[in-house]
Amino acid sequence: MKFKFNPRVVYTLFSAIAIFAGTILAIQYAQGKYHFTNEGLSKETGLLSANSFPTGAQVYINDRLVSATDDTLYLKPGDYQVKIQKEGYHTWEKNLQVEGALVTQTNAQLFPIVPKLTPLTFSGVSNVSPSPDGSKLLFYTNSATIPAKNGLYVLDLSNSLVLFQRDATQIAEDSALLDLENAKFIWSPDSSEIMLITENKEMLLESNKKNNLRLLTDVSFKKKQILSAWEEEIYLRERQFLSKFPDEIIQIATQSAHNVYLSPDKERLIYTADESLTIPEGLIPPVLATNTQPESRNIEANKIYIYDREEDKNFYVGEEATESGNTKLLLANDLYNKSPMNLESSPSAFVNLQATTSAQTADNYGTYYTSLISNTYQWMPDSKHIVVASDDKINIKTYDNTNDTTVYSGPFTDNFIYPWPDGSKLLILTSFSPETPVNFYAVDLK
Repeated sequence: MKFKFNPRVVYTLFSAIAIFAGTILAIQYAQGKYHFTNEGLSKETGLLSANSFPTGAQVYINDRLVSATDDTLYLKPGDYQVKIQKEGYHTWEKNLQVEGALVTQTNAQLFPIVPKLTPLTFSGVSNVSPSPDGSKLLFYTNSATIPAKNGLYVLDLSNSLVLFQRDATQIAEDSALLDLENAKFIWSPDSSEIMLITENKEMLLESNKKNNLRLLTDVSFKKKQILSAWEEEIYLRERQFLSKFPDEIIQIATQSAHNVYLSPDKERLIYTADESLTIPEGLIPPVLATNTQPESRNIEANKIYIYDREEDKNFYVGEEATESGNTKLLLANDLYNKSPMNLESSPSAFVNLQATTSAQTADNYGTYYTSLISNTYQWMPDSKHIVVASDDKINIKTYDNTNDTTVYSGPFTDNFIYPWPDGSKLLILTSFSPETPVNFYAVDLK
């Protein structure tokens, strides 16, 4: 039987082979196994996901404009200087290591060069107390034109429509019998109640409605029990969150550090070292595409660090302020016990935050809840940035100690800075005239 050549069959077979080979090549290219260079197709590329917030910024690699965010770039493995710029925003810049077959992300948060400043209150603000959940601010005002409008207010920052003081909830009218301007406050751990402490009376206020101070009973006789129950709740939460960290880090946090604050997502913690120590390598199994910034596993006393438990990285971020505020110590220093303490077995177990004076007790609870009172770095809500006030400036930088950016330079009172829960603003206390009282102002970051 004589074979008959059919060009159509050969062409169809050749086309199928070409399509199949092209598909395989395209898949491997997308996976970063190949990239095209002047010399042809190269193996083992890495992917750089050049993303920014806001988007539409220019991407420079080794000072060469190559693209705009958001884009994925295929690069040979190696070290690259990546710069992201957008008109009206501070430049973001990092030295990044691109590894073969892995994705490196920039996640560049760009901050405006000239942020908008918006007043949130107009009747004066004093005696500010932040809530433990980071979404509320309690404050006192006595400059309202209508006397009944003077008193205690709670500004709920979780409400994105908050614009002015009229959006704050008045929880108590001013009282001639109680010195609310110099009172002390202790928030409950769930931010639903506030213990009001004055020289004449101690009361529990609800944080979401108006309270009649004349009708509320004095809780002085049971204050110790209330605060002990609150401390137990704090302690149990602390045990729960800290238990996810390596034992070596728990030991440092509870025995060799102070001002330890967990990030909002509970994945990182910031701490000030009390002594020089070395954090062992390999506390967790290695993960792919980790942060490539230099870390500091040899820690020194009075220096501030951030430990990332997901990647087992420890970054130096700054020095402790010479004029630091109150000091926070963790409560769960018994984390290795088989079972946590409880009030029934140890009635006096939860009094670590209670001091000889009510004022110091209130300060201890406040310091535990927020690093604002410790005069040190605060976490931004995204858990990727920290903010600090110094020398009439407010700076934000990434948790790995890069892109230190001054986002505000100007007058503000008592080093007060407080991040909005969604990270879109910073609240400051300031006055731009000697004749006007101090008020809340929002510094827009986006």
